[in-house]
Amino acid sequence: MTHGIIAAALAGFGTGLSLIVAIGAQNAFVLRQGVRRHAVLAVVAICAVSDAALIALGVAGVGAFVTAWPAALTAVAIAGGTFLIAYGFLAARRVLRPAPGSALGTEGAAAGSRRGAVLACLAMTWLNPHVYLDTVLLLGSLAADRGDLRWAFGIGAGLASLIWFATLGYGARLLSGVLARPSAWRVLDGLVAATMVTMGGTLLARA
Repeated sequence: MTHGIIAAALAGFGTGLSLIVAIGAQNAFVLRQGVRRHAVLAVVAICAVSDAALIALGVAGVGAFVTAWPAALTAVAIAGGTFLIAYGFLAARRVLRPAPGSALGTEGAAAGSRRGAVLACLAMTWLNPHVYLDTVLLLGSLAADRGDLRWAFGIGAGLASLIWFATLGYGARLLSGVLARPSAWRVLDGLVAATMVTMGGTLLARA
């Protein structure tokens, strides 16, 4: 029995990691906050706890209920797509008009408010339909195949999420030397802008 629990947890860990590592709006946001060393703990905690909650809903079988209400996913897609495009344009504006002290340093690290970072992270997480599709529906259905071991599978997936976001948020500071130049920040913001606008446009097109 113990072997089966460990195997299910490892399967959930691998599956969760494979889904979350893909470059997306949420990962780009966590990376930027990590590099700036601003509200990193709050951002990592929000992402990890949110993923854990969504995984639990999927394992509990909520995914089957959500599929019965496609209009809900459409509404989330429209709201999420609009938000991502707006955030992408803000990043693009920083590329064209970098603010003073935008290089990594005391000014860059202090820029922005913790409340703003928290609200942006919450929106980035809960207004992203891909989160529901991957975490609630896909992981939920895979967990269901494990039968009585589905919760071990879910715990493994949640642990993968926690480790990934912590690594991304706190490991990003290793790039501080590279991002000590304003030009490097413009490149990063350009990548963030392209990612956000592309994903936002895709969501609106599908909606």
